[in-house]
Amino acid sequence: MDTYTYSHSDADLPHQPIGYWSWAAHKAVVTHIRAALAESSLTQPRWWVLGQLSTAGEAGRTREELYAVLHGYLDVGEALHDEIDALADAGLITAHAGHFRLTAEGESVRTKAAAAVRAALDRIHRNVTDEEYVTTLKVLQRMIQNVNGEAWHH
Repeated sequence: MDTYTYSHSDADLPHQPIGYWSWAAHKAVVTHIRAALAESSLTQPRWWVLGQLSTAGEAGRTREELYAVLHGYLDVGEALHDEIDALADAGLITAHAGHFRLTAEGESVRTKAAAAVRAALDRIHRNVTDEEYVTTLKVLQRMIQNVNGEAWHH
């Protein structure tokens, strides 16, 4: 079992800044996931697009549909369009009548990357129970709502 060193005592932790610790968690987790994706030469936004197309079936998804779901993820915004184009240029997705679909190569890359991401997520979740994880997300969501922030993940 892993041993963990905490920054402060339980009595002092309530006085620690949530902004700092949520930023530090974001930075560590996203960096870890992006390193796993880099093994398949993917950026995180490209991974998201491949994921959306993997569940779209024969109908595929339009650029507008992809943008509507993904543009808010980690503030990718308008850069998502360039990421979609890069996937098409690399032959991982194809467009027909305005609908994007995975190519066979795109599905192969997505499958390989999925295994790397699963391993990265397993490491992130190591020694964190589902109950602790749910509690953490609920607390963060309450804090976001307390300051009238917006966050939603599909």
